[in-house]
Amino acid sequence: MSNEPTDTEPTHDEFTSGPDEVEYPSTLRITSKPFEDHKQSALDRAEQWEQGKEVPHVVNFQDASRLQRILTPCRLELVRSLMDAPAESMRDLADRLDRDVRQVHDDLQLLSEYRIIHFREEGGAKKPHIPYDTVKIEVELSKSLGDASESPTSA
Repeated sequence: MSNEPTDTEPTHDEFTSGPDEVEYPSTLRITSKPFEDHKQSALDRAEQWEQGKEVPHVVNFQDASRLQRILTPCRLELVRSLMDAPAESMRDLADRLDRDVRQVHDDLQLLSEYRIIHFREEGGAKKPHIPYDTVKIEVELSKSLGDASESPTSA
């Protein structure tokens, strides 16, 4: 059993031999859906991919509060900055954001674990980048089963 995050799907880069050969889809979707909904969505995307259609890379969080803990305002600012322009190094990105290098490093490592950001290694430097043209964040909130009979006016 692996300790890797269970909310991400395999990406195209896991099936290629080198980082220069990676082809990323144009869109990254970050979702918050219950497991069964996400599972069906993954099956649908697999079928589309087999038909030769481009499908987005999807990172799903089954719990919206977990998504919120991972995608903090500072981390979203980091993602936006990398989408505007890749960084030459972690220090370059920290300087650009006027943040502590260690904090930026920790944020990059976490976002990398979820495959939201990626690294290119050039000349000993790890260059963080976002290979997607678009990042969509979708949060689905549903009533809890126990709250189905309550309405806002019954409180």
